[in-house]
Amino acid sequence: MPGRRIEVLAFVVGSASLGAEIAAARLLAPWFGASTIVWANTIATVLVALSIGYAIGGRLADRDPTLEGLSRVVLAAAALLALVPFVARPFLRISVEALDRVQAGAFVGSLIGVLVLVAVPVLLLGAVAPYAVRLSVKSVEEAGRVAGRLYAISTIGSLVGTFLSALVLIPLVGTRRTFLAFALALAIAAVPAMRKRFVLAPVGVALLLAIPVGTVKATGDARAIWERETEYQYARVTERPNGERRLELNEGEAVHSDYVPGTYLTGDYWDEMLVLPFAGPGRPRSVAILGNAAGTTARAYGHYFPATRVDGVEIDPALTEVGRKLFDMRGPNLHIHTADARPFLRQAKRRWDVIIVDAYRQPYIPFYLTTREFFGEVRDHLNPGGVVLINVGHPSGSDHLEKVLSATMGTAFSTVVRDPVKVTNTVLVGSNGNVSAARLRAAAATLPPDVAMVASAAADRLAPPLRGGDIYTDDRAPVEWLIDASIVKVAAEGER
Repeated sequence: MPGRRIEVLAFVVGSASLGAEIAAARLLAPWFGASTIVWANTIATVLVALSIGYAIGGRLADRDPTLEGLSRVVLAAAALLALVPFVARPFLRISVEALDRVQAGAFVGSLIGVLVLVAVPVLLLGAVAPYAVRLSVKSVEEAGRVAGRLYAISTIGSLVGTFLSALVLIPLVGTRRTFLAFALALAIAAVPAMRKRFVLAPVGVALLLAIPVGTVKATGDARAIWERETEYQYARVTERPNGERRLELNEGEAVHSDYVPGTYLTGDYWDEMLVLPFAGPGRPRSVAILGNAAGTTARAYGHYFPATRVDGVEIDPALTEVGRKLFDMRGPNLHIHTADARPFLRQAKRRWDVIIVDAYRQPYIPFYLTTREFFGEVRDHLNPGGVVLINVGHPSGSDHLEKVLSATMGTAFSTVVRDPVKVTNTVLVGSNGNVSAARLRAAAATLPPDVAMVASAAADRLAPPLRGGDIYTDDRAPVEWLIDASIVKVAAEGER
């Protein structure tokens, strides 16, 4: 019986170790993105924690070679794992405030802090392997066989934990309850070998599962009217007293859609997507929006240019759902596609007059939407003279990302111009046809009055691209490093 209990512990611990790693990356994603840097930090932290745990576990096993001692380690890991999603929120809040002030020191410090929170319970889980081997080996002759069996059981548990967290728990119950589910499994596996008073430990973790996930407070006079942890990100909708609604991702760090009842212009970069095509071929007959979110741009096209076919591409179906429900996303020629931007483009059989790329999610953006190969695919799906519009979000005062994208777009398009619509947003326009401020200014007279004002202002801003950026490729696109460097540079200049 003790042998079976140890094998059960090895399986559950293996499952919780990898499950916690997947959940940790998910916990960080709304604030820091899901870039390779975040994954590298998470994996490295888990590996270091496990390594230290192996060393400590061997010493603990020699000091107290009992099943109860092993179970105490597992129960302690369960308790700490259950606390992670609750204790992590203050660290994550600090990171959001740090990004607001663009102070890289706090940004990096809070990231390390969250990873340390995950490292401590994982360290204890790492201590279980040598402890279990120490208790299971009865003679030198069976040491190899016993150790191999336990590590095999633990590895199978890790495999189960990986798929259980990624495919079942996180999509169905969310990140917080994923941590709690693994903590509960650890507690249940640990208590049979412990004294009776510890029976309440699994009950306590189960009660934590019953606590509703709290609503994140909106800022200022806005209130949160919808929130969801989707398959891809944390998303919420806030509403102000005047009825304005915003779709916020990454805990409010990125606003991806805006809606004011009775109006179709936003006073923000979305309006540029309506008028910049007129700097090129003129009124578009077809538009593809890669990164449709809740449909701010698509809705405006449906109102001002109802004859234009609009293909809205959004990877997250929850955003499309909330767009229809809360953002009046509709149009006589609107077609919605649930797909990732680049695979959609690669498989598409049609061409468009305008392709809008608004799928860059801050602070990190998908590298495969910044490369020479991607812009080549965009070019191949444009009608002759067609234009591509890229919304480039960046820290105020930083132009590194814009320079890189301008240079990379230049490998596919003979003309690239910029519209610096905001200090944190520049819209880049690329085309192999004629694009000019004069054409946009002339077209303004043919547009509705409110749109004409936007067109005239955009024509005044339209300028040549910034020079000096590297050309990114699918093989080499260090966009995460570039953005980190931009944050550090702006923070350093702000502290002088």
